[in-house]
Amino acid sequence: MSIETDKTTPQHDVDVATPLESRIARKGQLPRWGTAAALAGAAVIIGGALAATGAFSIGLFVFLTVVLFAVGLYAISRAVEGGRKAADRVVTIVVTSAFLLALIPLISVVWTVLSNGVARFDAEFFSSSMRGVVGEGGGGYHAIMGTLIITALAAAMSIPVGLLTAVYLVEYGVGTRLARSITFFVDVMTGIPSIVAGLFAYALFALFAGPGVRLGFAGAVALSVLMIPVVVRATEEMLKIVPNELREAAFALGVPKWRTILKVVIPTSIAGIASGITLAIARVIGETAPLLIAVGITTGLNFNPFDGRQATLPVFAYYSYAAPGVPRDPYVDRAWTAALVLIVIVMVLNLAARLIARLFAPKNR
Repeated sequence: MSIETDKTTPQHDVDVATPLESRIARKGQLPRWGTAAALAGAAVIIGGALAATGAFSIGLFVFLTVVLFAVGLYAISRAVEGGRKAADRVVTIVVTSAFLLALIPLISVVWTVLSNGVARFDAEFFSSSMRGVVGEGGGGYHAIMGTLIITALAAAMSIPVGLLTAVYLVEYGVGTRLARSITFFVDVMTGIPSIVAGLFAYALFALFAGPGVRLGFAGAVALSVLMIPVVVRATEEMLKIVPNELREAAFALGVPKWRTILKVVIPTSIAGIASGITLAIARVIGETAPLLIAVGITTGLNFNPFDGRQATLPVFAYYSYAAPGVPRDPYVDRAWTAALVLIVIVMVLNLAARLIARLFAPKNR
């Protein structure tokens, strides 16, 4: 005799825990304000201890507070949340502390230059040169124009050479002896001291124009020696991260290789290439040693880089600070303002690179 089971009879109830019940069942969790409370408690303890000993200093206070905060939060978190969460919190503290520590020199430099350079950041500085000026007054208009002209010439020589070299290394010369040789020399050029580039440019032009030659174009050549390897390296890395599937899809449609590079590879990596070029320009625009040797300094305005000396902002700031006249303060103020203008130019270049990357990057449709 068979006994049929009633399919409608309910089986054993399955407990379905709600999200709230699941959180309660799990390991405990510190409240959101727990981290802030631990940091405040560490600061109070360390501050009181240092004040009691009479050895209070900001650096020691911050260091000991972070150490006590990390140790205390780890102990509390391990007891409440478990070892994995406690380790995660400690690593977060270490990474955040390293980031803030790296920001300290940057903020210090920007604040120092801004606070000292804003005094002469006026219309006269951007419209006057130093010809016939002794003491107060004058400006860095001649140095600003010289920097822009020389840097533009260096970029005009370096960017095409660097881009084409990187395209050859990635797209045409993979595994060849010539590509390996180029890569080796690019690595060597990356580590060349800037003063060596200035000596090279001076010696090169001295062969044709004689000893003592000082030209803005010679400074541009010296800067291009420093700029080319940076452009090559940055562009090469950006081209390498372009997926090969994009190239293969273009080849499958019968597109020539040069057109694939021009229409697919470069537009895909244009954002990184623009950033690399901007970094290369920022790398050379503040160089002083090669320009001291190859270009020199002048107090007047010179728009012709092929005729005589040209003033540049780095050299102008160097001479204003290292060899000031009497009284000293006006020269030092102009040096700080020249440094501030250099920072502003680099910031504008970074914004321009981001704009170029946004305009020319492939659009998602």
